[in-house]
Amino acid sequence: MYVVIFRARVKQLDAAYAETAERMQKLAFAEFGCVGFHSLEQDGEELTLSYWPDLASIAAWKAHPEHQRAQELGRERWYDYYSVEVAEVGRRYTFGTEGQRTE
Repeated sequence: MYVVIFRARVKQLDAAYAETAERMQKLAFAEFGCVGFHSLEQDGEELTLSYWPDLASIAAWKAHPEHQRAQELGRERWYDYYSVEVAEVGRRYTFGTEGQRTE
């Protein structure tokens, strides 16, 4: 399993951002095999973790035209800065029955 770590400094979030974020999350699950998605925003900083079965799924997601347009809008309107890191999950521990939760 792989995790994509998206960190951003928020410039301005609007209704179009919320709609786009919701659409991108649904698309990631429905068409690209995303298995978990968690996003937090605090004090103008955003952190999103998404979990994927393999690198090919991440590459296909990155290249999708709707996702590319969302990235352009992010650079133009919503973020002052962002970074993306991709890491392989070497170990995973859980407690209880919740497991991976999507939000």
